[in-house]
Amino acid sequence: MPGKRKDYERGSDDFFSPLHPFHHPGLSAHDLSVRESFFKGSINVRSAVVLVGGEARRANGQEKYFFTYHGRTFIERLVESLQEVVDEIILVARDPEQCKRFHEIKGIRCITDIRTGIGPIGGLHAGTLAAHGEFIFVSACDMPCINPEVIVHLFDCIEEYDAVIPSWNPRMLEPLHAVYRRTALLTYLEHHDSLSLRAMVKSLSARFVPVDELKIIDPDLRTFTNINKPEDLEHINAPGSEPGPHPTGSPLDNKTFK
Repeated sequence: MPGKRKDYERGSDDFFSPLHPFHHPGLSAHDLSVRESFFKGSINVRSAVVLVGGEARRANGQEKYFFTYHGRTFIERLVESLQEVVDEIILVARDPEQCKRFHEIKGIRCITDIRTGIGPIGGLHAGTLAAHGEFIFVSACDMPCINPEVIVHLFDCIEEYDAVIPSWNPRMLEPLHAVYRRTALLTYLEHHDSLSLRAMVKSLSARFVPVDELKIIDPDLRTFTNINKPEDLEHINAPGSEPGPHPTGSPLDNKTFK
């Protein structure tokens, strides 16, 4: 299980991995040299990208990542779980002002959308460019009970696939609780017409992991708990209530695939 690596953490939002095919104008000669040396070990690096820039219309505009469960915010719980199993955590925000809201969270890097106003595909694009690892766990920000052991299992299943995506059934997937191969994402994101995650997943060589297979690790499938509305939050915080999956809902309306 990988530990958190301190030797390559940087605070600059302009620091991108050498894998991406685009030259970023903010890079100095020193940063280019660092990128090239880091590339040698990127196949062994596991990254996490958390999309925090959504408008949260169903949450009445409230910032869901600051909702609390058991006295801690969703983003604190999510980051803590991810730190157990990945080497870097990247939050993708919609603008620099939103990034400032996460300055007190240690062990993360916050970047902003490059292609703005196009939904989750825009956040995924920026996060993929910024990631140092060849394998990336992608998550929404409203999932307070993500199970680190489930994440490890998804990473372990990648093999030669472009993606490993939990599946409730052939039409209902979890694209924002999934592992992707960075180079495959970059190939798709460089030239794509659709802004839908559905189209992206269909273009990839994906392994779909039945959620029943994950019950060995997470019997109640709490890892898929997502909070879309204030009422959902009230429910899981009610005395005696336990969070559970919501297979008919999706943080970003991209769970059902036709």
